[in-house]
Amino acid sequence: MGMLKEFKQFALKGNVVDMAVGIIIGVAFGKIVASLVSDVLMPPLTLLQGNVDLSSLALVLRPGVQGGPPAVTINYGAFLNSVIEFIIVAFAVFLLVKQMNRLKKPEAAAAPTTKSCPHCLETIPLAATRCGHCTSSLNTGSV
Repeated sequence: MGMLKEFKQFALKGNVVDMAVGIIIGVAFGKIVASLVSDVLMPPLTLLQGNVDLSSLALVLRPGVQGGPPAVTINYGAFLNSVIEFIIVAFAVFLLVKQMNRLKKPEAAAAPTTKSCPHCLETIPLAATRCGHCTSSLNTGSV
């Protein structure tokens, strides 16, 4: 029973639960971005590039022989497709995060903890009654 209790304490710690929620939301967000790229952004880009499929581009190092060893190729077209898709996904995520940040309410400014001395303009604590720099009294305005 001791191990079960220890596991329960571990699993219910705040940072483990937060991490699990973050992973679940990350996976769901990844699906949204993948759909945005494949269903919304890629069709017009494919149309603009004239239906060219880069994934078929390859450098043949050794041709395949029927009934023998398969061809050895460097599939640089598939790599180029992956790079282009990564750039599009990264840009789409950037735009989504930028829009989400615009929707957030700006954080309220923190209450000031300092003020300026009216005599020497140095920064002093808000509750100060005498300036620590020029020793002016801040209540009466005299030196």
